[in-house]
Amino acid sequence: METKILDKQTSDKVSFISFIVPAFADAYKMNVQQAYFYLKKYGGWDFLNEHWWALHTDNVLYTLDDIYEVCHENGGLR
Repeated sequence: METKILDKQTSDKVSFISFIVPAFADAYKMNVQQAYFYLKKYGGWDFLNEHWWALHTDNVLYTLDDIYEVCHENGGLR
């Protein structure tokens, strides 16, 4: 079986998203699975994937607020 190694940018992106989704879940009183589906449904997941590089440089509280605002603008109610 061939082992593939992720490039640095992909590894950083995975690390950031693996950190921020549980942080979002904690901040908005969800479990991680609920947070993932919420983000997928209301555009937060696409926002994270597209803008992760800028988001990872910001304060976690501001990042969570930005993600929440994107979801809220797309119909999220939490």
